[in-house]
Amino acid sequence: MKMYVKFVILLLALVKCNAYKQETSMLPEGYVDAAQRSTHTNNWAVLVDASRFWFNYRHVANVLSIYRSVKRLGIPDSQIILMIADDMACNARNPRPGQVYNNANQHINVYGDDVEVDYRGYEVTVENFVRLLTGRTQNGTARSKKLLSDAGSNVLIYLTGHGGDGFLKFQDSEEITSQELADGIQQMWEKKRYNELFFMVDTCQAASLYEKFTSPNVLAVASSLVGEDSLSHHVDPSIGVYMIDRYTYYALEFLEKVQPFSKRTIGEFLQVCPKRVCISTVGVRKDLYRRDPHKVPITDFFGAIRPTRVSTDRINVTLANEEDFINAARGEPKKPFKIVMQPQFSADLFK
Repeated sequence: MKMYVKFVILLLALVKCNAYKQETSMLPEGYVDAAQRSTHTNNWAVLVDASRFWFNYRHVANVLSIYRSVKRLGIPDSQIILMIADDMACNARNPRPGQVYNNANQHINVYGDDVEVDYRGYEVTVENFVRLLTGRTQNGTARSKKLLSDAGSNVLIYLTGHGGDGFLKFQDSEEITSQELADGIQQMWEKKRYNELFFMVDTCQAASLYEKFTSPNVLAVASSLVGEDSLSHHVDPSIGVYMIDRYTYYALEFLEKVQPFSKRTIGEFLQVCPKRVCISTVGVRKDLYRRDPHKVPITDFFGAIRPTRVSTDRINVTLANEEDFINAARGEPKKPFKIVMQPQFSADLFK
């Protein structure tokens, strides 16, 4: 009898092993370790510019650039929460009304690509940010202003602004502390509001903001260590202010080379700004994270998993030319159709 039980257990183990091999055979090499595979089903991004006033132009450019990158990689606006002062595009000192750029070359207007701002101006408060994370929004809050994540969600939180040891200023009138951030993320975990969370912050003494974290499955990166300033990248003489911060600039340079099915990893992303170019020291916290960042695709946080339906029927796509449909009706071969987004800035602009 005991021999029979052992035989059955061995047989089940072999069946399970074969099933696992079939399941992982289609995955890219390097992502087949069961302990390293993502289990998330959807992606969310919370992007926050916590400052205001014209001289903080670079912070708005920071957050709008990250917004454009995650949107390009597949996260829809319905799953992006954008919080900005929104006082740069129409500021009286802006020589180009309705436009915001992230580099002196002014290659692309990062405010002009269908930007959907969810919290603007005086709505960008510590209270609203904490309510957003914890799901305690006030009655009457629009659905578009809610973080509707669940236990299967990978959540990206990006913060930029002015900070110090253990705090980040909001609108130059209040502060959120590292303990409040840790408590908010702990509530998210207890309420099953995320599967994995990537915390990214670009501010002075940024690493102090993740020191109090204790929640599982959290990976954090900061543009500077405690006691260090996070510096800006370059000035545009035509508007007289800094255009973008150093850490975000080099993060974008990396993200611009990433495609939706890229094999680039989070581990590579954590190394995008060495001290020789960043001047500040980038801080990383990965003791709470269960996976090896070098085996985690960058798109697990900056991209999106979206349901796909294959159809052989004729579909009227408004972005396509009418000529394409006429040619199809005649049986002529289709022209290749693809949407290409311009790069945010030339990679060799400041070499």
